[in-house]
Amino acid sequence: MKIDVLLGLQWGDEGKGKIVDVLTPNYDIIARFQGGPNAGHTIEFEGKKFVLHTIPSGIFIQKSINVIGNGVIIDPFILRKEIGKLSEAGIDVSANLLVSRKAHIILPSHRLLDAVYEQEKGKDKIGSTLKGIGPTYTDKVSRNGLRVGDIEAPDFDKRYQKARARHMKIIERFNTDIDEFVFDNHKFVEYEKLWFDALKTLNGLKKINSEYYLNNALKEGKKILAEGAQGTLLDIDFGSYPFVTSSNTTTAGVCNGLGIAPSNVGKVFGIVKAYCTRVGSGPFPTELFDEDGQQLRDVGREYGSTTGRPRRCGWLDLPALKYAIMLNGVTELMMMKADVLDMFEEIKVAVKYEINGIETEELPFDGTGGNIEINPIYKTFSGWQQKLDKIDSFDELPTNLSGYIKFIEKATGVPVKIVSVGPDRSETIIK
Repeated sequence: MKIDVLLGLQWGDEGKGKIVDVLTPNYDIIARFQGGPNAGHTIEFEGKKFVLHTIPSGIFIQKSINVIGNGVIIDPFILRKEIGKLSEAGIDVSANLLVSRKAHIILPSHRLLDAVYEQEKGKDKIGSTLKGIGPTYTDKVSRNGLRVGDIEAPDFDKRYQKARARHMKIIERFNTDIDEFVFDNHKFVEYEKLWFDALKTLNGLKKINSEYYLNNALKEGKKILAEGAQGTLLDIDFGSYPFVTSSNTTTAGVCNGLGIAPSNVGKVFGIVKAYCTRVGSGPFPTELFDEDGQQLRDVGREYGSTTGRPRRCGWLDLPALKYAIMLNGVTELMMMKADVLDMFEEIKVAVKYEINGIETEELPFDGTGGNIEINPIYKTFSGWQQKLDKIDSFDELPTNLSGYIKFIEKATGVPVKIVSVGPDRSETIIK
């Protein structure tokens, strides 16, 4: 048995949570392999809406086991709020949520560092979610981090204070007033007290050596789906650096984020919107600044589920999509939010770039400015101009939408197996 992988192929917000929820009945275990509470996976069903930041999106299917892998970083305060909202809806996570002992913990001072660093960047801000993601991964790489398994150590408080003191020394250099920073409506000192209280919730969850657990499950024939966060174009190595996240968001991240050998990776499901969005700073060649861009934002409800920030919107970028497919070894595509394009008379897709007068399909090394000007070359399609909410099979799709899908399949060499025509789990067409 091999582990299947589901991840985003753009700049995040592709709709991964919904598809994990749809696919979960086919799997025994759902495992998050990277990222932290900067993720915002939205699931809607039966008139209810949930946003998950840390917990895998299979939590709503009672029979599935959900694993927070070693590659994930956890903020106890945010996790407790997430568990609380699920409990209010009658969803008990105690029976089917497991946490890797090797997952790193986001400390309050990590969030403070994140805020101070971003403030100091001024106009060069990268658009951080201010969740402490970067500083936590920095401590992990520099071998200064605290992990879930450390909570049980008798000297945990001593280790915590040592880490905190190190962070505060750095912050002192910036000559800033920490009281001006607010986290989840709390000033730092108050937030830190609440964080410590929330640590009890994290400690109370079932902790496992996840690499052994998952590999043993594969040997037993269990079906596992690895769930990614953010998107391929935000990968720390292959994304639009430095406007990226701090982890590997590609299929490769499954191996070090869950302890799975490359030979044990099976199908790779790539999630892609029918258009493109991005939150925060960084290059976005097909970004629209006109009425079309605003229509995509309004109809698609393109506002960050984690930050609430308006998302930048633009047409589908085929060179970027083919790049993401190449990096991840994608075997199946899932197209999200096709319904957002319902009323457009014309729909465009960038098929090439023109960079300094030269046409190319390759993403440039540095697309962040300087001497590089990326001009997308578009192919125009006629829109289908009809609502898709009553359609429940591929055969019923409008001719122009079928043509749009077939073009993407031919251009990428990967079949589109799912088309989403609305936010609810029921509004999903499966081939």
